[in-house]
Amino acid sequence: MTARVPEEQALEGRWVRLEPYRAEHLPGLWAALGRPEVFAGGWGGGPAGLPADEAAFRSWLPAYLPLEHGRPFVVRLHGGEHDGEIVGTSSLSDFDTRRERAHLGWTAYDPRVWGTQVNAEAKLLILGHAFAHGFGRVKLQADALNSRSRAAIAGLGAHFEGIRRRDQLRADGSWRDAAIFSIVVEEWPELRAGLEARLARHGEAAVAFREPGPSRG
Repeated sequence: MTARVPEEQALEGRWVRLEPYRAEHLPGLWAALGRPEVFAGGWGGGPAGLPADEAAFRSWLPAYLPLEHGRPFVVRLHGGEHDGEIVGTSSLSDFDTRRERAHLGWTAYDPRVWGTQVNAEAKLLILGHAFAHGFGRVKLQADALNSRSRAAIAGLGAHFEGIRRRDQLRADGSWRDAAIFSIVVEEWPELRAGLEARLARHGEAAVAFREPGPSRG
């Protein structure tokens, strides 16, 4: 199958709905992501990248997300007490249709949904979307120092390819190494089944928020 860049569209799951990013999502994204613990792992350039306030976040986020060359999604909860609440963002980007490659990244979630169904189902939806459009390899990566994100990616069944040194400049001026993972289309049926089984263990239970993290400081 020849790869093709996906059109903008919403992706609907059992627990999350992924919507194409729009400016009207910014207040909800600030409420979900404008927290030190979100930036601590390297998202947004690391701890020094946390905008000072909502106005600064509104200016910063559109430049950070791959709006011109990707498909950024906003993650909303679907069902339950928090139905419709924005809890994060993730993007499919860096499309190389000739080589059938794409990059799934720019992912961050409200700490209250860490460890819930949210990340697994969002990844299931986006990966399925990529492979349905003919891509044969999807790259995922994390700051090499971010053990939580690396464990989450490995937990999906992604293959660890190694460390790319001096990959990206952090907001504080230091250079980060990147831990590179990938999923190829031949692996996808088994990985998809694993994710579906993992999600099935939640039954019909809605996403339950965990204890809130530290306040913005």
